[in-house]
Amino acid sequence: MIVGTAGHVDHGKTSLVRALTGVDGDRLKEEKVRGITIDLGFAYLPLADDQILGFIDVPGHERFVHTMVAGAAGIDIALLVVAADDGVMPQTREHLAILDLLGTRRSVIALTKIDMVTAERLAEVTAQIRDVTKASALATADILPVSSATGDGIDALRERLMAEARSLEERSHAGRFRLAVDRVFTLPGIGLVVTGIVLSGVVHVRDAVTVSPPGLNARVRSLHAQNRPVETARAGDRCALNLTGDGLAKDAIHRGDMVVDPLLHAPTMRLDARLHLLASESKLIEPWFAVRLHHGAAEVGAHVVPLEGQHLRPGRTADVQLVLDRPIAAAVGDRFVLRDVSARRTMGGGQLIDLRAPERHRRTPVREAERAAMRLDDPERSLAALLDASSTARDLDAFARDRALSAATLEAVIASLSPLVFETGDARVAIGAMSWAHFVTAVIERLEGFHTAYPDRQGMAREGLRKVVKPELSPSAFAMALQHADLSGRVRLDGAFVRLASHVMQLSPAHERQWAAVAPLLGGEARFRPPRVRDIGRELSIPEADVRQLLKLATRMGDVDEISHDHFFLRTTVHEMLQIAADIEATDVEGWLTAAPFRDRLDCGRKVAILILEFFDRHGVMLKRGTLRRIQPRYLDLFAPTT
Repeated sequence: MIVGTAGHVDHGKTSLVRALTGVDGDRLKEEKVRGITIDLGFAYLPLADDQILGFIDVPGHERFVHTMVAGAAGIDIALLVVAADDGVMPQTREHLAILDLLGTRRSVIALTKIDMVTAERLAEVTAQIRDVTKASALATADILPVSSATGDGIDALRERLMAEARSLEERSHAGRFRLAVDRVFTLPGIGLVVTGIVLSGVVHVRDAVTVSPPGLNARVRSLHAQNRPVETARAGDRCALNLTGDGLAKDAIHRGDMVVDPLLHAPTMRLDARLHLLASESKLIEPWFAVRLHHGAAEVGAHVVPLEGQHLRPGRTADVQLVLDRPIAAAVGDRFVLRDVSARRTMGGGQLIDLRAPERHRRTPVREAERAAMRLDDPERSLAALLDASSTARDLDAFARDRALSAATLEAVIASLSPLVFETGDARVAIGAMSWAHFVTAVIERLEGFHTAYPDRQGMAREGLRKVVKPELSPSAFAMALQHADLSGRVRLDGAFVRLASHVMQLSPAHERQWAAVAPLLGGEARFRPPRVRDIGRELSIPEADVRQLLKLATRMGDVDEISHDHFFLRTTVHEMLQIAADIEATDVEGWLTAAPFRDRLDCGRKVAILILEFFDRHGVMLKRGTLRRIQPRYLDLFAPTT
């Protein structure tokens, strides 16, 4: 069990920890000289049943409240220290507010320095404590009077903490591993060591881990938990990791970083959160309000954007968006604290609910429903609500990553909810039953409307249909959805177009005769350099305007594509050219496509080769960087021949 001290400066926190454990938490020279705690101190008390009480001694001075926040994150029980001579002081109130904001639910209050006051003063301060804690999570906490100088009450407090440790429920280890780094140092003969509290999951010696947000890959050489060498550390342990890996150095890792399971490395700078603004705060939270965000051991500048109205008033709780100055590693459900930019006062805090918050459309009804779903702690209930509320399909692996869920937990959630899942090369996306029914209906209705408005066209552009049908899917998932049993018998994919299976587009008899004469001119050995409209008209003695009209009709039917003005290629040829381009890219050492080898393979001349490549650019098939191009694999079938 991890015990975290809290309280005003010089109220005896360090002396109390020393009396309880025999260990001096002040380790810095300046701390010894000044007689106050500046950085986090640590002490351990072995128990008879092989358990260990770990103590985090935090500074009480207002200048070091940010360090107090780092120490309070992840503790099991708070030990609020109030000196009997001073009574409740400013940092007492601020630390109490921080413990509330961080969701601390187990607590004991130590009334120290009782050897220095009268019985009347002791009763007065006890009443004072009851008054200041009555509206907090410490309202029912026991107050134990102690003296570190005489030892009075120390045994009783120690026994109480030991009883709390025995009754503490073991933390779940089902999540993926995360450790919040609060110290980084090197030891001779050992190497780089980082310390912190394991927030979730399990870590073993020799495990691969990632330091996030810098993204440094490492391996656990050895580890200590509760100041003892172990092979495994679990959620709730105070842990020291000896890390090894390329690029690892003391100055490359900082307090506030996280050591995580590599699958969790996905830093964020824009988050949605549930924020409670303290009633003691004198200012409204207005759009783009500047603050300091404290999350775990991290401290970073941020701006707050209210999402429920234009302001957040003191004493109120509402959804907000936090835009950070630099990325952090976090998880949904993590607690945070906000302080003013001058670091003089604690303003509020709350819980993170979405690590991938959108910059636009933040206040729509759909987005409000999504945030309500994300606020649910239970992952199964949260995902179920998201699938019903979302206008987009949910990336299942991203959902699990942002909540630090294990693979087993995610699979259990999927099995319980039985959503429709599409597995593409880069993601698994899920759609709920209600959303899928809306999707199927929307596809059919859109195509029916399109065919009614444009009966002479082949079908609706696949990308255009994808973007207007909800829930929105990625291009690859959309193509898979159209082939689902609920749609495959009703719609047809014709390369870049989608049509109803019942829709048939036919040329008139006159156009059929013309097409029979024109088609051979576009195929065969000349397929990569077919004649233009005027050349076809001249060769077949057909008016140029008639040839153009015929080829425009053939384009709508999916038989040809207009590469450039009046320059038409058979659809089969366009598909073949794209496969040739992909083959060239695949054999290039650096994986790029350039015009010269493409021109040589087609034997069509540089000008025509450039026109063809620019056609692919316009359709989003290729990404261009200067003279280099790279094909987007998901569009390789975009010009597949009509089926």
